[in-house]
Amino acid sequence: MMDSLYLSGWGALGVTLFMFIPFVAVFLYIIFKKSFSGAKPADTAHSKYVTAEWMWLGFVTLVFVLVNVVSIGYMPTVATAKAEASGHDIPTYSFEAQSWAYDLPDMAIKVGKPVRFSGKSLDTMHGFALYHPDGDVLFTMMLMPGMSEPTSLVHTFKEPGTYTIRCLEYCGLSHHEMRDELIVSR
Repeated sequence: MMDSLYLSGWGALGVTLFMFIPFVAVFLYIIFKKSFSGAKPADTAHSKYVTAEWMWLGFVTLVFVLVNVVSIGYMPTVATAKAEASGHDIPTYSFEAQSWAYDLPDMAIKVGKPVRFSGKSLDTMHGFALYHPDGDVLFTMMLMPGMSEPTSLVHTFKEPGTYTIRCLEYCGLSHHEMRDELIVSR
């Protein structure tokens, strides 16, 4: 359930509608009621509205905090920290990006084993986006030129297959051709 909420666009749409529909319902109720009750100011005490405003603000804040707390486990940086804290030796997949290609190492990557992706840009801003074979984005990294340390992230593959790598930072005329593949095996 949580994977579909955080790893798909439908989950984001569902959360948005969960917050948006009650707001629209209250908004339309007020507009509809005001349209038929006359244009004069309401006789309702202001304190009644203040209570409703605080209840709505509390509800929105609670949902916001809950969604963010639950989503922490899906952040790539948290997965990186957990893998590093495990004490296991994590192989490093070092690569470089330059207009308009990646220089990827010839390294076997296995399912279920964490791998540290460590990349640098040699010329301009580049992205390193890794796509699952079904088209979902697994993670992205921004590669900035001139950095003393490479951008680094740990990822553990769950399925074998051919994964696509694409640059998601516009890097010039042939940016659209900056792509490569990564093969993950059992």
